[in-house]
Amino acid sequence: MKRFLNLAQFDLLPYIGKWIFFACLVAALAGTASAFFLFALEWVTHTREAYPWLIGLLPVAGFAVGWIYLRFGADVEAGNNLIIDEIHDPKKVVPLRLAPLVLGGTLISHLFGASVGREGTAVQMGAALADQLTHVFKLRHEQRRILLMAGISAGFASVFGTPVAGAVFGLEVLAIGRLRYDAILPCFIAAIVADQVGLCWGVHHTHYSVPFVPPLTAWTIGATLIAGVLFGLVGMLFAAATHALSAVVKKRIKYAPLRPLCGGIAVAIAVWLVGTDRYIGLGIPVIVDAFQTPLAPWDFLGKMGFTIASLGTGFKGGEVTPLFYIGATLGNALAPLLQMPFPLLAGLGFVAVFAGAANTPLASTIMAMELFGGEIGSYAGIACVVSYLFSGHSGIYRAQRIGLTKHRPLPENMRLSDGPAHQREVKIEAVNKSADE
Repeated sequence: MKRFLNLAQFDLLPYIGKWIFFACLVAALAGTASAFFLFALEWVTHTREAYPWLIGLLPVAGFAVGWIYLRFGADVEAGNNLIIDEIHDPKKVVPLRLAPLVLGGTLISHLFGASVGREGTAVQMGAALADQLTHVFKLRHEQRRILLMAGISAGFASVFGTPVAGAVFGLEVLAIGRLRYDAILPCFIAAIVADQVGLCWGVHHTHYSVPFVPPLTAWTIGATLIAGVLFGLVGMLFAAATHALSAVVKKRIKYAPLRPLCGGIAVAIAVWLVGTDRYIGLGIPVIVDAFQTPLAPWDFLGKMGFTIASLGTGFKGGEVTPLFYIGATLGNALAPLLQMPFPLLAGLGFVAVFAGAANTPLASTIMAMELFGGEIGSYAGIACVVSYLFSGHSGIYRAQRIGLTKHRPLPENMRLSDGPAHQREVKIEAVNKSADE
């Protein structure tokens, strides 16, 4: 028995060495790409803030992004969903042009004032760059799946500075209720090394402070449960509204570049009407404020509206940072009602709305501990899991599969886009078509 164990462990060494090598390559590529992206994003954000009139050019910027994707990126427009589909059902290597397209599209969107995030860009760049190693090393489908997952983890970890959460995100985001443990080593190595690569390039991540975490009591647990339910419902509403707007816009506006042009007009007019730019861009200053002082209770609704309008009409970026904003400001609004500290509820909302919208409760809980400290772990776990359950079988990533259902039975391996929410959209569209006829 002892001899067998020694042989088995010896045979494991080449496997470990191979995937450490691949993971480090992926990390170097993804970490460097994310660092460049974050520096460029900081520059375009400062430029937009210095020249407020740029928001008036958002419709033109939207048309430009739409035309570029129509002309050069029709086969990669699905973005994150394309990557998830390729992991579940490998067909062909993700085109390298996905990386510069999503990078340029996101920077243009931010420069002129769209309300979009950054995780989608980092994840897509990380996965696209990782997948190019398939050609170089002639990897098989199963190896390619693992490489793509490592790219997702590396991109997520390096853009947010949360290596362990990034690793788990790459394992958890593919299917509801199921983790892919065959990729656990590459995902962890890629995420941790990519984060370090970004730091070596001089990346500085925003720090959020939750100075006091109260002891667990019946009241604090109950308040966290209530907040978790609301966070989940808001995450579900955000995902459903974004997908619904996208479907309506695609149906009504056939020429793709006109969709973000119309969205840009709507966002620019809305900024002028509300008289503030606090709901566009990443909104990091408002997120930081949510941890420090009471904010207007409608801030989360403002960010939801601007982000749904931006993403639903075709602007590029991501959903996660806007979800952080929505969650932090919603938690801020709930804090006095639930008699909980502002920083704690802001922190819980920050991760829990994301957990519900992305169906990633474990990664979100770990992210809370990496960003706010380990003491918040119990509260974050409750809020994220409850949010995940109450968000239903919906989500921002429509290519996610059903692994284990949350409550009611659904077919295993079904895409979220083929679930009950999608079927309701199809019925509504059929009713509208019949009425038009």
